[in-house]
Amino acid sequence: MRMPHLEGIHCELMRTSRLNFHVLFAGPPDGEPVVFIHGNVSSATFWEETMLALPAGFWAIAPDLRGYGESERRPVDATRGLRDFSDDLHALVEALGLTRFHLIGHSMGGGIAMQYAIDHAERILSLTLVDPLSPFGFGGTKDLEGTPCWPDYAGSGGGTANPEFVRRLAAGDRSEESDFSPRRVLRAFYGKAPFLHPREDILVEAMVRTAVGEENYPGDFQVSTNWPRVAPGTRGVNNAMSPKYCNLSAMAVIASKPPILWVRGAEDTIVSDTSLFDFGYLGMLGVIPGWPGETIFPPQPMVAQTRAVLERYRAGGGPYREEVIPAAGHTPYLEQPGIFREILHAFLRGQAG
Repeated sequence: MRMPHLEGIHCELMRTSRLNFHVLFAGPPDGEPVVFIHGNVSSATFWEETMLALPAGFWAIAPDLRGYGESERRPVDATRGLRDFSDDLHALVEALGLTRFHLIGHSMGGGIAMQYAIDHAERILSLTLVDPLSPFGFGGTKDLEGTPCWPDYAGSGGGTANPEFVRRLAAGDRSEESDFSPRRVLRAFYGKAPFLHPREDILVEAMVRTAVGEENYPGDFQVSTNWPRVAPGTRGVNNAMSPKYCNLSAMAVIASKPPILWVRGAEDTIVSDTSLFDFGYLGMLGVIPGWPGETIFPPQPMVAQTRAVLERYRAGGGPYREEVIPAAGHTPYLEQPGIFREILHAFLRGQAG
């Protein structure tokens, strides 16, 4: 079954040198390009309202990443960090003939956008990061420099995903019978709970089209002697975001420095200094037994890490600004669309070529 789309969105299947992409488009193809990158366990369809609302003169482009939505299922080599995704994006950019464009990334997509900026900063007119992955990955680090809690980076990677959620995702569970069903996870964590979106059925459909397994989401893992007893493997999405392989702090020193807009929901519980998906914070709360304490394994300061890297970016001559949207969680563009669009549109107009 093909995914239904909002009126004004059209989709194409595009063959590139690396991947067969499913891509959403909105607006005039002769407009200034704006490329949207979605987050983990979602797809380009999460961006549809935002794409349609762009000001006149902009062309919206949103691909499903490898292993998501209706794009080709290809394995993720986690030892490359997020470079598989960045290289895929560049292949799409080349296929579309884009020389320069605005880049917007949400959550994991924000991390991919940062990796792309490291690799191809000269292509980017502006960079918007929406509740982005920390530059030091997800899980297992304890300070503003991304110092690992353990030498083997235990507490990050494929083994940190909830196995019941993974099972239900793989089974295509569209019900609301369990706290671990994709629908209930969407409501509880993707936005400020309870997050109830008019297109909930479509968003859930996008979630359950995620490729599940050791090669994709969440990936493989290693048993560790260190708490919480799981360390990253070498394959799959969550390992690609492990700080063992993912370090985006080079963003601070790229030669070409596009203006950056960092937007986040004030009540985000996924990317946060008190993330409900971070083993350090869950250990502190007593949810995961055996926590070795704050000195050894504190909550990862995800927001503070992002700010520290962006401050270094600014010190090197790169402009950035931070906007915090109240009463919003991890997807402020869906929760508070009016506020989000006002901020985004003013930023894009200010950077238009």
